[in-house]
Amino acid sequence: MIIFLNLVLRLTIWFLLTADLSRANIIIGLCIALLIPNFDPQSRRRLSLSAALNKLEDWLRSLGEIVMAIPQAYFEAFEMILLPHKQEYLTIEPGRPRRSPGLIFLDIFLITFTPKTIVVKYHEDGWHEVHWVQRRQRR
Repeated sequence: MIIFLNLVLRLTIWFLLTADLSRANIIIGLCIALLIPNFDPQSRRRLSLSAALNKLEDWLRSLGEIVMAIPQAYFEAFEMILLPHKQEYLTIEPGRPRRSPGLIFLDIFLITFTPKTIVVKYHEDGWHEVHWVQRRQRR
């Protein structure tokens, strides 16, 4: 199941990058998604049933968060078009503990997907440096 979710993630990213759902592009994306090696060192070990279910639950939760982020991204984009966002700041946000590289990528993708935020740097100990823009606060 995890292999299937990795394939779906790679294809989704391919379609977001190319914005083309033609038959040729689907075949190219599928070939690329299958050729990309899996760099997850935990996947080489056998997982217990509970660990596999936890990992599957993490993947499904992350995919659900991506689906929920799409309307938020549109809302923020329209808000930035209509109202000026001139104030910028950097924060350090904690990441979720014990995440596989694929899930860390999804976390960074979720933060960067919305127009008001972008991950500047990921720290190996699980922290994200996030750049934010917001409307100037009235005093």
